Amino acid sequence: MIKYLTVPEYLLVTLLAFLFGVWICGVTSRAFGEHDHGGIVWDEVVGYLITMTAIPFHWAWIIVGFLVFRVFDIYKPWPILVIDKKVKGGFGVMFDDVLAGVYAWLVMVLLVLAINPESLNLLGS
Repeated sequence: MIKYLTVPEYLLVTLLAFLFGVWICGVTSRAFGEHDHGGIVWDEVVGYLITMTAIPFHWAWIIVGFLVFRVFDIYKPWPILVIDKKVKGGFGVMFDDVLAGVYAWLVMVLLVLAINPESLNLLGS
């Protein structure tokens, strides 16, 4: 269903998912007594949604996007690791994955431009 959204609609859904995630990840972190407990995955969902913004809906791009996002999510290049360690609460749980998603999105845009530039949908139609 999400493939039928325009880019602005997709971004709105992603923003709402982020805002919900700040709240639910904060509640869950307090319940578990641990910042960014491994059982919390909503932050990864939102990071992946960011990664796939305007990327062609095709199984190959879906897999590549997931792998690229996971690389940034696991290795946490600057400033992601700093934010992961310093920013607490629901916002902290979410924001490091948002940055990983932005980094991964930039890689995905470059890959799509290199392989199939006419399929990139940055204008939002």
